[in-house]
Amino acid sequence: MAIIEAQDLVKTYRVLQKKPGLGGALRGLFFRQYREVHAVDGVSFRIEPGEMVAFLGPNGAGKTTTLKMLSGLIYPTRGTARVLGYVPWERHDSFRRSFSLVMGQKNQLWWDLPAGDSFQLHREIYALHKKDFEQTLGELLELFGVGELTRQPVRELSLGERMKMELIAALLHKPKLLLLDEPTIGLDVVAQVTIQKCLREYNASRGVTMLLTSHYMRDVEALCSRVLVITHGKVLYDGPLARLTEQFGSTKLLKLQFADSTAPTDLAQYGEIVESSGPVVDLRVDRQKVSGALSSILDRYTVVDVSVHDPPLESVIARVFEEGARSQESAVGSQGSGVGN
Repeated sequence: MAIIEAQDLVKTYRVLQKKPGLGGALRGLFFRQYREVHAVDGVSFRIEPGEMVAFLGPNGAGKTTTLKMLSGLIYPTRGTARVLGYVPWERHDSFRRSFSLVMGQKNQLWWDLPAGDSFQLHREIYALHKKDFEQTLGELLELFGVGELTRQPVRELSLGERMKMELIAALLHKPKLLLLDEPTIGLDVVAQVTIQKCLREYNASRGVTMLLTSHYMRDVEALCSRVLVITHGKVLYDGPLARLTEQFGSTKLLKLQFADSTAPTDLAQYGEIVESSGPVVDLRVDRQKVSGALSSILDRYTVVDVSVHDPPLESVIARVFEEGARSQESAVGSQGSGVGN
């Protein structure tokens, strides 16, 4: 059985159109006009047990709205979903005990209390057996390396330490599904890497399914082999991370080190010179022309070192977003826009 099955999920909001000026405000009291905003527009996907899937998109694409529907916080306008076999917005107790939602910008721990007190509160909320609770808590504290901080008020913890405590709280009842909304937002590189490592180990040992939204591509590369890309409320790509680079990364990056003290001056004929420093040049070349360009350069010049890389994931994702924006503009241009009363 799939952990998540979403079919044609739609979430539409009616937004009041405000007219400028005092006259517009007065007319709005009696003649209100609304426009429909499609936060999510026909999203469909399926996630199997144990998968770690990245859910990517620009701000306002519908990622958080989708997570809220899948966790039962809001109802969809249309469409269906099954999460762990349940309809999430029916909010069965057994469903709510089977998943966790962690939002990087929202705390679930009590700010002025030690994290240990919040953990005890979670034990009462989920009616966890004391022995099982203590064993699970001990394992999680060891995994995240924060055992000595449980008696310290949450407000005195660093941002990275607080996020580790948030994740521990989310995992105390051993959920089968973990929904992560920007879990490393604002964290330094060391804290990000630590959390990535802990989540990988937890997935490997417990088989918990994870759906992750993040603007940090290091999170995606470290944790997920599959990517869902959403733009303007629609799924634009669903597939392996590696294929995403092949499909939307139209170039390769050649790093060349020449034997002479300076690089040749005519390399622009092969591609775009991204960076040049002495004998070392970074050259962006069309993916289809890499072999020919490299062969020609090696024939003409003495090269002491060469490497070929895919473009950074950030640039690939940016291109996906740009294509989604162009598609949306074309659709709006052909269909026009309407305002409902």
